[in-house]
Amino acid sequence: MSTTEPSSFHPIIPSEPVVHETETMHISLTPHALNPLTATSFVATPHSGATVLFIGTTRSTFDSRAVSSLSYTSYTPLALSTLTSIATTLLAKHALFKIAIIHKLGECPVGQESILIAVSSKHRKEAWRAGEEALEEVKRRAEIWKLERFEGGEGVWRANRDGGLLGSLIIYITNHTA
Repeated sequence: MSTTEPSSFHPIIPSEPVVHETETMHISLTPHALNPLTATSFVATPHSGATVLFIGTTRSTFDSRAVSSLSYTSYTPLALSTLTSIATTLLAKHALFKIAIIHKLGECPVGQESILIAVSSKHRKEAWRAGEEALEEVKRRAEIWKLERFEGGEGVWRANRDGGLLGSLIIYITNHTA
């Protein structure tokens, strides 16, 4: 049995990055390859004693199955709003100087970056905690979904968290071969 997206399914991926930026936050959903320097350059300040960068990449396996790629899609206006809300909360909660959250949309081959989170703060403790909390909140709340494709053609839509299924939004299509 093989599952994949139907041929009629064409997710809307913006052709250019969708960005919300203020003096203290940079939020982006982009179809382009991610560059960690973009995130760390944005959060750098002369007042920072700590900068933390998290780089999430597409790994080659999930539950002992070979992964060929991931493909991310989102409801972009709502996801941008949710990411902005997460960043706003964390800036205040952890006394951050700046935060950047950049997420890839579209195809993301094995080994390629899918998310960047960078934070800067006065001290490392706040930066470490804020970086981890940012990732967990993005995975928990952001309206971003991934199609996990396995070697051999099978694929499954998941919420943007490790192994979390989309419930009623899971798309299973069975390809029958003669």
